[in-house]
Amino acid sequence: MLLRVMQVTPSSYYKELHHEPSKRQQENERIDQAIMEIYTESKQRYGAWKIHHCLLVQGFSLSIKRVQKRMNFLGIHSITVKKYRPSHTSKKPIIERTNLLNQDFSTTTINQKWAADITYIATTKDGWTYLASVIDLHSKKIIGYTYAKQMATDIVLNALDSAIKNQQPKEDLIIQTDLGSQYTSKEFEAAFQERKIVHSYSRKGTPYDNSGIESFHAILKKEEIYQWVYYSFEEARLALFQYIEGWYNRKRIHGAIRYLTPQQAEDQARTHM
Repeated sequence: MLLRVMQVTPSSYYKELHHEPSKRQQENERIDQAIMEIYTESKQRYGAWKIHHCLLVQGFSLSIKRVQKRMNFLGIHSITVKKYRPSHTSKKPIIERTNLLNQDFSTTTINQKWAADITYIATTKDGWTYLASVIDLHSKKIIGYTYAKQMATDIVLNALDSAIKNQQPKEDLIIQTDLGSQYTSKEFEAAFQERKIVHSYSRKGTPYDNSGIESFHAILKKEEIYQWVYYSFEEARLALFQYIEGWYNRKRIHGAIRYLTPQQAEDQARTHM
């Protein structure tokens, strides 16, 4: 009776009842599952381009447009958040210094050009805290960092010492920094002279002069810091360690280094040294 009301023949009804997904549908299901696994493992940090690369590595053959379409179907996208950054205005006049790199970040191997900077991290209990980082511009690896409650000169000196201990660079190393008081201090300059490191300074009001480390701090905030509210300095310290050492350096692929991780890029460079 129902089939007659619906004007559907029994053969058509049973064919639809036992209908199997098409080859395209089955393929989409496999792609969707792989996309969700990659997306989840990256803690929602990867967008379409990085997910597309991971799928190609896994053996899938598909276009970036198809990945974007499947991500739209799944309702997922890389996390993007913007938050307030405190403004620390120096009362001292800023003296311009030599910008040797002049936005030339090209390298042929590791330990030729580094960049260093400080960023701010909020905690509920301990207020503003500070991360000083050093990046190798060839591998994009964070080779040294220090996290502290005060933004004193010690924080940048300790980050520099950590990077030098880890990398053992030669004497022709150039390091780019901004004109912050920590990086223009007598103590920091003395450390450079002692280690025969060449210091290059960003121009005032030109953040792109130090874009290598600025980019890392922007990624760190987008993917980690702005996703959580840290209660204490210790909680933030552990999260930073897990992000830098457990994710960014060893697992996060980077388009600028042919979709290698920073550690893979460094290892590859060392095999040719």
